[in-house]
Amino acid sequence: MRIFRSDFFEEIGYSRRLSLKLSAMPSERWLLMGVLVLMGVGWGATQPLGKIATSTGHQPFGLIFWQLVICALVLGAISLPRGKGIVLRREALAFYVLVALLGTLIPNYTFYLSVPHLPAGIMSIIISTVPMMAFVLALGLGMDRVSGARVAGLTLGLTGVALIAVPGGNLGGASAGWLLVALVGPLFYAMEATYVARHGTAGLDAVQAMFGASVVGAVLCLPVALGTGQFFNPLGAAWGAPEWALVASSAVHAVVYATYVWLAARAGSVFAAQCSYLVTGMGVFWAMALLGERFSPWVWLALVVMLSGVALVQPREKAQRAGRDVQG
Repeated sequence: MRIFRSDFFEEIGYSRRLSLKLSAMPSERWLLMGVLVLMGVGWGATQPLGKIATSTGHQPFGLIFWQLVICALVLGAISLPRGKGIVLRREALAFYVLVALLGTLIPNYTFYLSVPHLPAGIMSIIISTVPMMAFVLALGLGMDRVSGARVAGLTLGLTGVALIAVPGGNLGGASAGWLLVALVGPLFYAMEATYVARHGTAGLDAVQAMFGASVVGAVLCLPVALGTGQFFNPLGAAWGAPEWALVASSAVHAVVYATYVWLAARAGSVFAAQCSYLVTGMGVFWAMALLGERFSPWVWLALVVMLSGVALVQPREKAQRAGRDVQG
């Protein structure tokens, strides 16, 4: 269930290649806004689809392996015709391994472990804590500066988590311990984003990088899935909703991820990162539509508080440009 990271594309430099004046191009502005909405709709669906994929007992590493295979096939179909195959330099291989561990194997394991116990809508709200955690890590590494607005955003994020955890916060009967397990994934996504922002992508573009990371991740995951008895063969059994949900969520993620790269190149990473609000909101919507989930007032309040925190923590284009000027 990988998610977008604006810092990832800032490091690659997509938003530096083009400064789009949306207000001067009404037709293109509406096109890009439409793409942004579709991305949010697609990405938001991956959380409830992931929950459906676990509904018949498929275990985390088995699901992760096939998810990576599907992502590698889709991203490979995009990368290879562009002459962007897997680079085998030592730096690139190290990057693939690290991103596979921090961005897929560990966070997806905790996702698939916790999602059977928590509502998918709650999982969608929790994922919005990534930029807040990334901000804390960046502060600790001296990569960012304290500001009143962003500290307020972090405080709102913590408040949102607390509102979900309170009695009556709609944890679906699960203990607050599963909420803590679910928060491990956003922490590792934040670690991945921080690493990429600090060290770059070993000279790879975003789709090529994730294609390589998906292939390496599948290679790393297969022996773990076999060794733990979690491997399953979907090709030799009758397919039901869980198998189709896994294919759909993996394919949607890969396509939307590639679209995010295009949008970041076209309109800048800060514009593309506004997708975060849509992903969280649409994740809650899809959970209600696909799974029939309903939420208490505490959860709706947590959603508003969390998204307000994301808005405050999210770096602005001017600040990012100033930071690059200082570093360069």
